[in-house]
Amino acid sequence: MDANGDGIGDLNGIIEKLDYLASLGIDVIWLSPIYDSPNDDNGYDIRDYYSIMKEFGTMAEFDRLLEEAHSRGLKIIMDLVVNHTSDEHEWFKQSRSSKDNPYRDYYIWKPAVSGKAPNNWGSIFSGPAWEYDETTDEYYLHLFSKKQPDLNWENKHLRQDIYKMMRFWLNKGIDGFRMDVINFISKAPGLPDGPTHGGLYGDGSSFFMNGPKIHEYLKEMNEEALAGYNVLTVGEMPGASPEDAILYTDPVNKELNMIFTFEHMDLDSGAGGKWDVKPLHLPDLKANLAKWQTSLNERGWNSLYWNNHDQPRVVSRFGNDTQYRTLSAKMLATCLHMMKGTPYIYQGEEIGMTNVQFSSIQQYKDVETLNMYHEKAVLGVEKETILNSIYIKGRDNARTPMQWDNREHAGFTTGTPWIDVNSRYPDINVQNTLAEDSSIFTHYQQLISLRKTLEIVTNGTFKLLLSDHPSIFAYERIDKSEQLLVLCNFSEEPQQIEDDYVMAAIQKGKLLISNYSSQTKQTLQPYESSVYYHI
Repeated sequence: MDANGDGIGDLNGIIEKLDYLASLGIDVIWLSPIYDSPNDDNGYDIRDYYSIMKEFGTMAEFDRLLEEAHSRGLKIIMDLVVNHTSDEHEWFKQSRSSKDNPYRDYYIWKPAVSGKAPNNWGSIFSGPAWEYDETTDEYYLHLFSKKQPDLNWENKHLRQDIYKMMRFWLNKGIDGFRMDVINFISKAPGLPDGPTHGGLYGDGSSFFMNGPKIHEYLKEMNEEALAGYNVLTVGEMPGASPEDAILYTDPVNKELNMIFTFEHMDLDSGAGGKWDVKPLHLPDLKANLAKWQTSLNERGWNSLYWNNHDQPRVVSRFGNDTQYRTLSAKMLATCLHMMKGTPYIYQGEEIGMTNVQFSSIQQYKDVETLNMYHEKAVLGVEKETILNSIYIKGRDNARTPMQWDNREHAGFTTGTPWIDVNSRYPDINVQNTLAEDSSIFTHYQQLISLRKTLEIVTNGTFKLLLSDHPSIFAYERIDKSEQLLVLCNFSEEPQQIEDDYVMAAIQKGKLLISNYSSQTKQTLQPYESSVYYHI
């Protein structure tokens, strides 16, 4: 929400909407980065960890946000971005100034090898992962944008500066951190070349994901920065397996409370990666989520999500965002929220916001999207083909302004929004949703209430049912003498239930929540979801 009309959402805008968020039933608000930044990557390029980006407000306004949230029983967690900074951060300015500067080793610098970059790694945002700097005749590593140089966690002085910064925010009273690509901070010695897989650059991920010292660094972070504070920590960890997750989140290890995994977000990607789009095969999704549920049942903890600032809208991705938008949005919510773990709701998910299709690449803002577009255009890929991939997978799908009402710019701003509003806002907005008797919003409220009422959702084990069914996602939660049966139809066609075990569980259970007003127990209607409870 933009409170001052400059087209950019801000801290006062969040304060205006705290009662709305509290009414949803949530406990914690995770803020994407709000620190001072030149905004090359939507704030994930931080120029000053101790200041608020002026477009978002002031430190006094942040303090008020914290106070207002806490007065409503809401907690605030900050985005901790410490794999890299902005190239405009004072540390990097010093680092690039000379090879003997005290801050030189705060970043990863290497000389050329045979007149070329130090290794063949490609950036996650397309192009090379190294940028040549004339001042010292060396290259610096940037796994993301060239304006996001990677920090060198081998440097103990850097680590202490990071822990000092974390304590600054914790002492303000924040309630935890979401840690951006935190499992990238430890790189393999020597930074070896990665396999090219026929592409322009090497894949270095095995040399910077879950690196050799990652557990050492996270334990040190707990001892030096987090100890003594009752806070939530969640690590964004691409490439982490369930076995990794157990180590990261087992309370005995004193590292993190939970992690974000990405495996289920890659199931609609082909061999060519994220932009090589393929249809979701539901049994793959079921098998993957079941693997995480069962692997972390005894030790560790899951984070549950469909959406975030980096992912397209799930109702467009795994549901039907036209004829069955409301039903599929509710179904997807039910499917996720009855699992074991902590669910995350991304802004607009609770009203069924959809992907956007801008007609021109000029309307897009995301650095990853723009880099990919230009790289593929140079390779001769048809414009329509590239745009189609962006329509399905682009990060700006999640970043269009929140749709509050049917006024111009969806009530998000009285000015010109920093990125265009989704054209569907006259129909899909908070005002319309709250006026409905049985809305997506009220469905989320009911699911959150169930989670807080039934201990089985927190403590029960997970059992996947109908694992090979192409359209039905069915599972049980089991705890002592209690059973919870969850049924979700991911298709536009009615689905007959022919399994005796499932039918018996339906017959003996009490219906707790459904997205259909009338039930036929033998058949799941298009995008129907139901939860049955039995003692």
